[in-house]
Amino acid sequence: MTRQLVVEADGGSRGNPGPAGYGAVVRDAGSGQVLAETAAYIGRATNNVAEYRGLIAGLRAAHALAPEAAVRVRMDSKLVVEQMSGRWKIKHPDMKPLALEAQKIYPPGAVRFEWIPRERNKHADRLANEAMDAGRRGEEWRPGPPGPAAEPLVAEPFAEPPAAEPPAAEVAPAEATAEPPSHEPNAAATARGWGPATGTPTTLLLLRHGETPFTAEKRFSGSGGPDPALTEVGHAQAASAAAALAGVGIGAVVSSPLRRCRQTAETVAARLGLDVRIEEGLRETDFGAWEGLTFEEVRQRHPDELRAWLTSADAHPTGGGESFAAVARRVAVARDKTLARYPGRTVLTVTHVTPVKTLLRLALGAPPAAMFRMELSPAALSEIGYYPDGNATVRRFNDTAHLGVTPR
Repeated sequence: MTRQLVVEADGGSRGNPGPAGYGAVVRDAGSGQVLAETAAYIGRATNNVAEYRGLIAGLRAAHALAPEAAVRVRMDSKLVVEQMSGRWKIKHPDMKPLALEAQKIYPPGAVRFEWIPRERNKHADRLANEAMDAGRRGEEWRPGPPGPAAEPLVAEPFAEPPAAEPPAAEVAPAEATAEPPSHEPNAAATARGWGPATGTPTTLLLLRHGETPFTAEKRFSGSGGPDPALTEVGHAQAASAAAALAGVGIGAVVSSPLRRCRQTAETVAARLGLDVRIEEGLRETDFGAWEGLTFEEVRQRHPDELRAWLTSADAHPTGGGESFAAVARRVAVARDKTLARYPGRTVLTVTHVTPVKTLLRLALGAPPAAMFRMELSPAALSEIGYYPDGNATVRRFNDTAHLGVTPR
């Protein structure tokens, strides 16, 4: 018998747009037992974006538990329920890539959507508020002890959304009018793979930062240790990248907050006459106690932790660093925010080894272990095109031609 799961999801924004976060809980449909909780602060966003991010996080958590399950999503957002059920069209550019991402997590027909009143979505709402509170403190949300099981859920009938229009505060301007069902294909349901053109893609040009002293010595250099600046060679690499990228039609520059990326991004942006937008989710992994060490030093001092890290995306570096799974979640959020903000444009995205490899493997649908089979040089360019139907294509990888060198 197919396993049945229930996902309850919510999101909120204190300002709309303002500081935002989401929460989601996965339950066993028969017992109501809580199987997983997830929540995150996502920076400045609207209520609708936060709700969609909660939906995506909840479906991902469910998929990690049971990829073949039948899933019932329960949310108090009429907008999300109606759009994901295919009864309302999705017009707003911030919503389209999020809806497409949500629909790709499970195969067609595996997920059904149910509107529930707000008072029946208190668990997910609490998680979203916890995440926003943690973000205000500059912290990451951490799950607490498991909560009690709810009443059995399988026998509950699917609740129909109320006939009234959603409140204006819930709907972004372009979404304010519900539209009748259409016989035109829903953008989120378009077939993927070989087929006709699927619209104008949004292109992320992924530029790894230039060389730092840690890069030259091949030391772990993440977001949990020193924040090194570019070397003289690194500045020259950034200048070469700027010259190569002039005139290629870049519409925006987004960067990790770490200094080596900001310096690289500012060099290119100055050449292009653009500002640099800082995206916190693009920072490098926090390598914990491994910061500043070489791979061999880590092998000698922390052999068991290193072995686990090399075999599991959920393993953490020694001393409380980030797992690859945690990095992938925030990098995916940063990607979605960027795609929603700059639809159809080419965006220079200046970041680090792990975020670049993560974006590439997600675009390819590859497992986390694939990251260990990618070599990424300082100031190398990679490129991914994201289409409106949710498809992604990797167009280049580790391109260093602008530096006058051949990748090793």
